Amino acid sequence: MTAEIRQAIIDTAQNEGFAQLGFCRPDSVPEIANRLESFVAQGRHGDMGWMGDRMNWRGNPAALWPESRTVIMLAEPYTPAHDPMQVVGMPDRAAISVYAQNRDYHDIVKKRLKRVGRWMIDSFGGEIKVFVDTAPVMEKPLAAAAGLGWQGKHTNLLSRELGSWFFLGAIFTTLELPTDRPADENCGSCTACLDACPTDAFPAPFQLDARRCISYLTIEHKGPVDEPLRSQLGNHIYGCDDCLAACPWNKFAVEASEMRYAARADLVAPRLAELTGFDDAGFRAHFSGNPIKRIGLSRFLRNVLYAIGNSDDPALLPHAQAHTENDDAVVSDAARWAVGKLSSRD
Repeated sequence: MTAEIRQAIIDTAQNEGFAQLGFCRPDSVPEIANRLESFVAQGRHGDMGWMGDRMNWRGNPAALWPESRTVIMLAEPYTPAHDPMQVVGMPDRAAISVYAQNRDYHDIVKKRLKRVGRWMIDSFGGEIKVFVDTAPVMEKPLAAAAGLGWQGKHTNLLSRELGSWFFLGAIFTTLELPTDRPADENCGSCTACLDACPTDAFPAPFQLDARRCISYLTIEHKGPVDEPLRSQLGNHIYGCDDCLAACPWNKFAVEASEMRYAARADLVAPRLAELTGFDDAGFRAHFSGNPIKRIGLSRFLRNVLYAIGNSDDPALLPHAQAHTENDDAVVSDAARWAVGKLSSRD
């Protein structure tokens, strides 16, 4: 009977829009506690103090909800229809991570998970909790344990069937269901993702130092970026897809079925000159419902100004000069740095 329940859950989740799902036990990743402790002890989490908080839950999914018996990990593709690396070669444009080029995935995925979860309760009883990247849950190790893929040398999850471009969601349930075999690691001798990183954020294969990661620096890091790293940010203003895009397994990436993940035309390669004129209200309106909104105007302007400084385009000099006296010290520092870079070119 449990096998029939499992298959019914698979069918329902796929009808809801999830491309793939797998099942594991909450205690199936005992190794992550030591890995997380080492990561934090080395300071590789940077300013993300929350990674050290509630480490007993983050490092032990079984402790997060002791009544749970099965974790269902679900994958939802957001594969881009365009080449995400093309904009990296356009210095007067801004590079925005593919996942942030339209609606915030947290809301979309969580609503899908809740619909599947409610159907599970109505059909089979039990209790459920759903998580999408906002609770102390180690989604990638759990997804690997559930057979969805493996954590590649860039530490992101890879799949033979889905490539790199997919979101993860989790349903913890009190139902005890048959589990899947963990996925095998299939990176081989390839180092494409490591070689693609502009900031050398990987101390070794399968290890990440967030303090050098462009996604961390442009999203999570609140203060000024260390000057030696600023030039390596290029034109990335929110996140970075370089290591994901470099992966050869993307030849198997499946098309995204959710239209709300399709890139907004104005966010694929926006002109840097057009991104420096927002006031707070304009910024919030422009990025309403988009992940970029959460970093706030000041951090956004800081990132744009670093990109302007890296553009080697004197036409952008006035846009940097306009912020040298900004009320936010981090923004004004970024503006003066950009002015210095562009002026030294002359």
